Amino acid sequence: MGPLQTQIYAKLTGFFDPVHFELENESHSHSVPKNSETHFRAVIVSDKFQGLSRLARQRLAMEQIDYELKNGVHALTLRCLTSEEWQSGQAAGFVSPVCHGGSKSE
Repeated sequence: MGPLQTQIYAKLTGFFDPVHFELENESHSHSVPKNSETHFRAVIVSDKFQGLSRLARQRLAMEQIDYELKNGVHALTLRCLTSEEWQSGQAAGFVSPVCHGGSKSE
């Protein structure tokens, strides 16, 4: 993990105390220099999401890494689930959208 990914990991796990957590740097799939840390995909399973809408869950996660989003992170794809939702398989097939920007689409 690079320094930015490590920082995001620490902030999200520290706040959510997740029962399951995935954080993948997907920058290599985008038009950025090698070893960039600009595009991430995260699965956060935490009971802190209980009773929150999908939008409220994502906002809560984004608030935790506001600094990183304003200083280098271009995209974050999120799946925010409760333990019950995770156990029912609601994270299955979760992938980030295909990049259509920059030289990758040419």
